[in-house]
Amino acid sequence: MSDKIHMRGKKRSESYSVLTELVLPNDVNLIGSLLGGKLLHFIDIAGALAATRHTTGLVTTLLMDAVEFNIPIKLGNIAELRAYVTWTGTTSLEVAVEVFSENTLTGERLFTNKVYLLFVAIDENGAKRPVPPLITETGEEKLAFEEGAERRKIRLTRGS
Repeated sequence: MSDKIHMRGKKRSESYSVLTELVLPNDVNLIGSLLGGKLLHFIDIAGALAATRHTTGLVTTLLMDAVEFNIPIKLGNIAELRAYVTWTGTTSLEVAVEVFSENTLTGERLFTNKVYLLFVAIDENGAKRPVPPLITETGEEKLAFEEGAERRKIRLTRGS
């Protein structure tokens, strides 16, 4: 029997994490938009927070799906990243990170990105370890889990 069978499952709400960052001058490019690399950094941190909460231990980033920079987050705006687990395997888990921009002067909020990351749970020696199963409670959560399983199949065919 696997260790996972004996692990207590966790709900999406138990992993939910919010990272909030004020976009400062050192974070932007020459046209006053958040640097793409800085946004990727924020996404990775937000995703790792959710993955760590779910696994109650160490995780490492395996991959980040394609990121499109369609809506810039401007200097002085608030970048809010909401992360939660969408799918779990034996030692890996997928996390969705939704990114929002909030104009600090008007309060206008815009959805800018949604990115999926894959993490692997590891022990103190870097060896893979089992992750708790994800308990899906709503139709939307069940659909997200199924879609995560499909993304996993696609990643495996790519060799990721």
